[in-house]
Amino acid sequence: MNEETVTLLSANLPRHRLIAVLAAGALLLTGCASQKGEPTTQFDFGPAMPVQAAVQSAQAAPVGAIVVTDLTGSSALDSERMFYRLSYADALQARTYANSRWTANPLQMMTQRLKTRISQSGAKVLSETDASNGIPILRVDVDEFVHNFTGVAQSEGQVALRASVFQGHTLVDQRSFARTTAAGSADAAGGARALAASTDAIAADIVAWLGTLNISRR
Repeated sequence: MNEETVTLLSANLPRHRLIAVLAAGALLLTGCASQKGEPTTQFDFGPAMPVQAAVQSAQAAPVGAIVVTDLTGSSALDSERMFYRLSYADALQARTYANSRWTANPLQMMTQRLKTRISQSGAKVLSETDASNGIPILRVDVDEFVHNFTGVAQSEGQVALRASVFQGHTLVDQRSFARTTAAGSADAAGGARALAASTDAIAADIVAWLGTLNISRR
């Protein structure tokens, strides 16, 4: 995003919102979006720190074994681009950081992090090719994964998804999860950290939910 982009955005907004958008543009030019010619910075979720041993030993594995399929979502999440949204100015427009990227697309990163968290709970995580009859299957559809700006200097990492568990050809249960984490800085790095935290929080929610379901623990 550059100064020309900010000017175009401002021209399409009512006059009373012009000052706010120009201020946002200045912030994004210095923090959120990098200038042309700068090297690309890559982000991921960081290391999946293991659950504390004392906590882990006190909790039973949610399932004995489970198949976790690759997460699915919109085509925008099937690329390494990092999206942000100025919801206070135009909530319908998704923008991308100029010189910041994910190391892999968000769907791949979320799939791996979810598998890791379920495995850390003590369950055996299988792929679809390893599945046998009767092993429960977890499918997840991602509805939202974005660095959302609620104000010029206030932003958060928003993640929302729907998780479904099947056993055989029967739907055991389906539930929606959403997590929002405040970003520590109004830039791509702050958004990456906030989205990683929201993803970890939802993974923990899913692990807890699996433990409530009446499914096989073979």
